[in-house]
Amino acid sequence: MLPDALRFARIVAVDDQPANLRLIQTSLRAFGAREVEVFTDSAAALQWLQGNPWDLLLLDLDMPTPNGFDILRELQSRDRCCQPIIIVTAMTDAENRRRGLELGANDYLSKPLDLAELLLRVRNTLQLGMASQALARERDDLERTVKARTRELEDSFHAVIRGLSRAAEYKDNETGNHILRIGETAALMASALGCAPRWVELLRLAAPMHDVGKIGIPDSILLKPGPLTAAERELMNRHARIGHDILRDQTRSPLLDMAAEVALNHHERWDGGGYPNSLQGEAIPLSARIVTLCDVYDALRSKRPYKEAWPVERARAHIQEQAGKQFDPKLVALLESLYDEIEALREGLTDPSMAGEGACAASQQPVLSNR
Repeated sequence: MLPDALRFARIVAVDDQPANLRLIQTSLRAFGAREVEVFTDSAAALQWLQGNPWDLLLLDLDMPTPNGFDILRELQSRDRCCQPIIIVTAMTDAENRRRGLELGANDYLSKPLDLAELLLRVRNTLQLGMASQALARERDDLERTVKARTRELEDSFHAVIRGLSRAAEYKDNETGNHILRIGETAALMASALGCAPRWVELLRLAAPMHDVGKIGIPDSILLKPGPLTAAERELMNRHARIGHDILRDQTRSPLLDMAAEVALNHHERWDGGGYPNSLQGEAIPLSARIVTLCDVYDALRSKRPYKEAWPVERARAHIQEQAGKQFDPKLVALLESLYDEIEALREGLTDPSMAGEGACAASQQPVLSNR
């Protein structure tokens, strides 16, 4: 039975002598090869080879420009296993053989041709090439499958994270769109700061989880009307560590690592007056510095049962006043250049009506208490 390697292969022969091409083409077709392309014009052959699929090239070396060496040089970027080249030439000295093989040829045949040897070399080379192509296809299929499964796992993971963020909402008076806006504005700032795209995307997903630790705070404290006592404030401040402990991942997930970092540090202040560790300046992780600024600005600009939304000018003035105190002054300067984009983002993620949400937070402390 004729091997599929020869029957279905696209073979190309390039030689400036028509008689040699006729011999090769006739012999291969006699043995069952269906597609044999031949070229006496080496420039036309090179153009065709660069623009069409092929499985094997039989190449003469001694031709007008581009000669065989030139063509080998132009085809060096090909996959040598899937597109093998056999040099067929009368230039049989060792130097030219070595040069041809160094430039990417797979095998070498000397003229005058032994037709039986030609067939065996062609068949064996094609079988190896087609086996390599099959392995490459299998590898590509496996990579696609792995990528698809990875996307499914990431989608599921992100769905769990979003659910965890929403769970925290039920313990607080914030809306779902508020936490979405924090993620989007934090990503906007990080991108403008020149952070790596992967880091920006992690921050987009991690930022909405900054208050997840409030799950562990009693409602009697979280929703208490009026100011907290010192003891209650101490309990309230624990939400930063609780959030960190909830999100900390022993398997070292980059997303959960960042989310835990933000949860732990988003109440630290630039001047060192924050909690839980009284970090100061750049000792506070950049992720937390960004999220803190975005969170406060959005809270100022948002309507709550216990307050009206602050006008843009008043909110911006407060942010500027807190530069170097609560906030990183460089980030405040960056935020100044992004207000228009952030306000446009807010337009696209507006809060639902506050009507009917009840009085659970109606008499909480003003937003500046930043629980």
